[in-house]
Amino acid sequence: MKKRGFEIVSKYHNAGLHLPQRQTIASAGYDFECAQDIVLPSIWCMNFVRIFRLIRNSHELNERDLELAEKVLKPFLVPTGIKAYMPEDEVLILANRSSNTYKRNVTLPNGIGVIDSDYYNNEKNEGEIYFQMINYGVRPLKIKKGERIGQGIFMPYLKADNDEPVQRQRLGGFGSSGTRNEE
Repeated sequence: MKKRGFEIVSKYHNAGLHLPQRQTIASAGYDFECAQDIVLPSIWCMNFVRIFRLIRNSHELNERDLELAEKVLKPFLVPTGIKAYMPEDEVLILANRSSNTYKRNVTLPNGIGVIDSDYYNNEKNEGEIYFQMINYGVRPLKIKKGERIGQGIFMPYLKADNDEPVQRQRLGGFGSSGTRNEE
């Protein structure tokens, strides 16, 4: 019986991906690789700078400015082609690699990612894990297929004494928008 682990999602089945691995005996995290070549643009080369200038010069932002800022200031989703299965009382925590911030100027804007057990095989994206990333360096960053982009750590979690979860079924996606009430 399978307890916890990783699988390749069907759309990448014949793409030559590697399952996440720990790199040393004492490593807590499983290193995830990028599923395809991508380029993370620098935030400094986007319209973000225009919005920053407007704010800095005390210009009142109109609705168009705000919409543009919201569109530009979003992280990029870096695909892994991997999904994770685990017991119901565990979570997979996604974390940045220390070399990403120190050497590559890349951060996870959400700090960590949380992959719940019911994300596995959801109907929207089969449970594919993505890393949300922002490149705060001055140059675009090319990430090649197979480069390590982050790590995942399986962890048990505790429930409160009076825990009464809302009865929902996961549809996929990020955050609460990926659920619906069961009625």
